[in-house]
Parts: sequence; structure tokens; C-alpha cells
Amino acid sequence: MRLFALLAGSAVGVMALAPLTFAAEADEASEAQGAVKAGDGHSLPSPEIVVSAPYQRDRQVVATAVTVLQGDDLQLEQRSTIGETLARQPGVSATFFGPNASRPILRGLDAERVRVLTDGIGSFDVSNTSVDHAVAVNPLLADRIEILRGPAALLYGSGAIGGVVNMRDLRIPLEVPEAGPHVDAVAGLASAAEERSVAASVNAPLGGGFVAHLDGSFFESGDYRTGGLVFSDHLREEAAEEGGEVAEEAQARGRLENTAARRWDVAGGLGWIGQNGANFGFAVSHLENRYGIPNSLDVGHDHDHEEEEATALAEGDHDHEDGHGHEDGHGHEDITLNMRQTRVDVRGAVPLGGAFKELKLRGGWASYRHDEIESTGEIGTSFFNKSWEARAELVQAAQGGWQGASGVQYFSRNFNAVGEEAYIPANETRQFGLFTLQEFDLGVARLEAGARYEHTNVKSDVIGRERTFDSLSVSLGGSVDLGGGFRLALSGARSERAPAAEEMFANGAHAATRAVEIGNPDFRKERQLGAEAVLRGRGAGWRVELSGYINRFDNYIFLSPTGAEADELPVFQYNQADARFYGFEAEGAVTLAQLGDTRVELTGLVDYTRADVLGAGGGPVPRIPPLRFLGGVEASGGVIGGRVEVEHATAQRRITTFETETPAWTMVNASVSWKPFGMHSQTTLMLQANNIFDVEARRHTSFLKDVAPLFGRDFRLSVRFGF
Repeated sequence: MRLFALLAGSAVGVMALAPLTFAAEADEASEAQGAVKAGDGHSLPSPEIVVSAPYQRDRQVVATAVTVLQGDDLQLEQRSTIGETLARQPGVSATFFGPNASRPILRGLDAERVRVLTDGIGSFDVSNTSVDHAVAVNPLLADRIEILRGPAALLYGSGAIGGVVNMRDLRIPLEVPEAGPHVDAVAGLASAAEERSVAASVNAPLGGGFVAHLDGSFFESGDYRTGGLVFSDHLREEAAEEGGEVAEEAQARGRLENTAARRWDVAGGLGWIGQNGANFGFAVSHLENRYGIPNSLDVGHDHDHEEEEATALAEGDHDHEDGHGHEDGHGHEDITLNMRQTRVDVRGAVPLGGAFKELKLRGGWASYRHDEIESTGEIGTSFFNKSWEARAELVQAAQGGWQGASGVQYFSRNFNAVGEEAYIPANETRQFGLFTLQEFDLGVARLEAGARYEHTNVKSDVIGRERTFDSLSVSLGGSVDLGGGFRLALSGARSERAPAAEEMFANGAHAATRAVEIGNPDFRKERQLGAEAVLRGRGAGWRVELSGYINRFDNYIFLSPTGAEADELPVFQYNQADARFYGFEAEGAVTLAQLGDTRVELTGLVDYTRADVLGAGGGPVPRIPPLRFLGGVEASGGVIGGRVEVEHATAQRRITTFETETPAWTMVNASVSWKPFGMHSQTTLMLQANNIFDVEARRHTSFLKDVAPLFGRDFRLSVRFGF
């Protein structure tokens, strides 16, 4: 009942925007269907079109919630990680393991339940194994990012049981530039972490339908500056009880040590675009990313052990360590990660006749490695991952309101870790999937259905275990026109997910989470039964979207403390139990004034997730984001634009036995933008001031929330241009 009360209250709040009197009607022409030609001739998909599917879909009639981020909206939100880039979208939070490793969380679900894709293919990294491992995608090169759930998510594997984040880049050309080479570039400066970044790509026609592509980017930052105190009240209280140097260090303000980063990547590609819709292409890319892990406050350090270390060093025993790579008694590990990935991507489409429109092909392969480097400069642990993924989709021709696509997908992953903290043994994962998505347009109503069968084999020769799973997922949804600009969508899904190698085979100390993690090789499949309702409304000068959802899990996999300790670290065991997630998202906008081409809008967003482990010993699921509000006044559509907003996260007090409460916080942000070559140009200069009042804010979903708050006051200057 609490969910429905919150949903009703938020609905009333957002819907109350609609009856306001408008100075003029909003210009909706910019949201027309299909591609929109920018002022420089570059084709941009309409934000009302969903491209993360075998064929383009109208976002307004999709049965589940979908978010599209592109153009000026993407520039406003763009950060160095995919998690922070998306963290302010409806239903999205992020892991924020410092400023350099942040993965998106969708409705409280992350890691193995959310797939992060590059143009429909996996990111081929090890970000799912640990929150300190960065995702190997570069938001600076993103042309468009989509977040989707429901039937379309079944196309991408059981790892999408919680949803899909698909980042589209232009590395494999999809069109021939009309007026010679086309250049896209973005550059930025930011004060809180002393960031410097630049990224550029060029597509050049070679004749005969061939297009060459080249891109590159560079990002560098220093230690970032926080708002307020670095360490949480909880840690400061513990440090005060201990006294001495630890208590003094706990009062730190300003920059958080060991959070600098340096990243670059480069790619080249070649595509051929035929006159009849056929296209083929490939791209080769290389990424290198070196970044620091935020230092902790080592409260409760064994000072007797510290004296033993000092004695050993005085006697010349320089190899004496505390077992966790610590260089002193206060947790200054100064661990850095050095990531490298080489990747090959291919894409093709073959037009067909009769009942089928085209055959679409997509594939990718990557070799990935990262080293975890200790303060001494020595490599403590190295992670290796070689993966490849291929999919073929047969797209049906639309016939009498019926369209759809079916396909096959194969995924292979070889993982290995070597070193003192190789807590996951070498393992292999193989997945084979068959899927279909079908849509039926009945006029006033539209139906959609999806199904996926998946065969998964996970084995580790090191420990002599092998498991095989057969999973079946199905979904059904539909939307109906209610009139008056409103459309109601309902959907339901039954999904199955095979346990991941990390959940089954982990067995050892994990420095990132500061715990010993133990898996269970006898886990059963995770099953989800979910339902969602979405109400969309749109009229002259207003729009609103409300969504409510509930997901019931059988055999939900989660980490739980055992109460034991090993190597001075708490022991956590992966367990299975039933769980329930439910919540809502509401967003809307109303036009306050129309000043020439500039539309002034009042916007609002609210989202909430509640998650519980059911049965004996149950309780809240850990690291669930609290209720959040985001509202502002925005001017857009003209040469000059801007936004002033307030974001408020309520306190999170629904915690597990090993969590601490997270206080509420409120941030005020502002931005102004200028299009010097006209409102239809892609060239935009933007100045932002985030966290203007320099408040101390902590994200409850972060493992490091007590030692790594969000950015303090941050001035950002960026320019994006295309010609």
C-alpha cells in the first residue's frame, strides 16, 4: 500500500503541472518521427524513436519505460563513466566507486542483471565482477544512449533481466556523409577533479558507398574535491573513539587522495553502404585507462601489528606486509588499476524480399587485461578476459500491422585472474540463445510479445566444477490509446537467469569490497516474475510519464555476512532467497512561456525503489537507492538555453545489518548553453555549475559511500560541434 500511496502522491504532483496556463503552445515539430537532419547535414534519430532493437520503434507505444539521451541532453549529463552519465535519469542510480569506476543501477538491480552494451554488443570487460572495475565504454564518444526494459531486453540475454543500457557510437558508419568528411568533436574542462578531455571522430566518404572512420579521445583528471567532510559521521565517530592520528585524519576535507585518472583510446573503421539498404563494416579499437581507487580510513587497525611491521622494516625486512598491500597504518593503499582492451567489431545488413525485410548481423571480439598496482609499483593482481559475441537477426516485413524479428546469439568468455587477490578462479562461460520479438498494431491498441531460450555452460577446470543451465524467458505487453493525449501500457514478464561464475566460484579476499567473498557452485537458476504499468500523456505544452513496477524473484542471489572474519576481513557468503522489488518513476514538463524559438519549461522527476529479501532471516536488500526528487526550470529550442534545478535524495534508513544509514542531501545545479551557428546546428557551447552550495552528498548505492562522497562544487565548460 505504501508504494501506491507514494505513486499516487507523485502522480498528483506531476499531473498538477498540466492545467497551468501557457503563454504559448510548445513546438512539437522537433519530435517528429524518423531521422532529423541537423543543420550540418548529419542525420540524428528522433528522441521519440528507439533504435536498440532490430527495427526502429515508436517510444510512445513501447509497453515498458524507455529513456533516450542524445544531443544537448547528453552533453549536459556527459561524464567520464557510463554510470555517472546516466545517474540522473528516471529509475537509474550508479555504483560510484570513486569518480573513475561507476556502473549504472536500474531500479535497484546491477552487475549480472544489467547489460551494458556498445551498439548492441557487450562491453567485454570485468566490470560485472567487482565495483572497482571500470566499464570499458567511453561516454565521450557516445552519439546516443538508450535505457530499456521489458520485451526488447530479452533480445540481449539473461544478463538483461534488470534492463539494458545501450551506447551507440559511429565507429562502423551507417550513412554516407552528404557534403564530404563529417567531423564530430567534444572537449571539456571541469574544476572539481581538474578534468581535461577531448574526443573527436571523422567519417569520410571514399566513393562507391565506402566510408572510412577514425576517432580518438583523451581524458585526464586529478584527485577530486568533495563537498564537506571526506569521511562519514559513522567513521568519524569510530575514529574519535580510537583517538590519535586516526581521529585527526578523520576530519579531512577537500580532495580525496588517489582518485586521479588518465585514459585514451583510438579506433578506425570502414563501412560500405549500398543503395538498397545493404551495409557492411568493421572497426578496430584500443583503450587504455589508468585510475586510482579512493583511499579508506583504517579505523580499528591492529597497532601491535603495526609495531611488528616497523620492527621488521628497521631490521631490513622490506618484504614484510600486513597481507592487504597496506603501506601504513591508516589504509593508504594507493592502489591503481591499469586497464587495456583491444576490440574488433563487425556489422552487416542484407536486404531480403517477401516475408522478410532484412538479415542483420553483429559481432565483436575483445582481449582485455587490467593490473591492480600497489603503492610499491608492483602488480598485486591481474585480471584477463577474452570474449566474443555474435548475433544474427531476421527482421520481418510489416504486414497488416504485424512486424517482428527473430534471431540467434552466441557468447563466449574466458576469464582468469593471477595474483594475491585472485579470489575468482579461472573459468569459462558459453551461452547460446534463440529469441523473438513480435508486435501487433490493432489500431487503438498495440500488442508486443517476446521470448528467449538460452543454454549456458559455466565451468572452472581449476576447481573441477561445471554447471549447465537451460533458461526460458517470456514477456507480453500492450498499450492502448485512452484519448486526450494519454496512452496506457501494461506488460508482464517471466525471466530466468543462470548464475554467473563469480556468484558460484568466488572464494577469497576481495580488497575492493573489503571482504572475503565465498560463492556457491550449487546455485539454482534465478527466476523473476514482473509486471509494469506506464501512463504517457502529451499535449500542447505539456507531457507526463508515470510508471509503476513490481518484480518477484525466486532464488535471488545476494551477498550476506556470515559473522566470521578471515585475514581481519568480514566473510560474506553468496546466498539465494526469494526477493521482491517494487517502485515507481514519474516525470513531466509543462511549458511556462514561448519566447520566439525558445521554450521555457517547468520539469519534474521522482523515483523510488523498495527491495526486500523474503522469508526467514530476510530484510532489506543492500544498497538500494532512496526516494529522489529532481525539479527545475529549463529553456530550450533556441540559440540560448539554460537550466536551474534542485536535486534531493532522501535519507536511506532501510539498511541491512552490515550497512550504515545514508543522510539526505540536496544539490542545486545550473547551466547555460549557446548555439553560435543557429539553433539547428550541432555546435553547442555549455557552461555548468554543479553542487553550487558545495554540500556533502553520499550515494547509498556505493560501496565507498562512507569514504568517497560525491563531487563538491564543480564548474564545467564543454563544447560539442559537428560539421
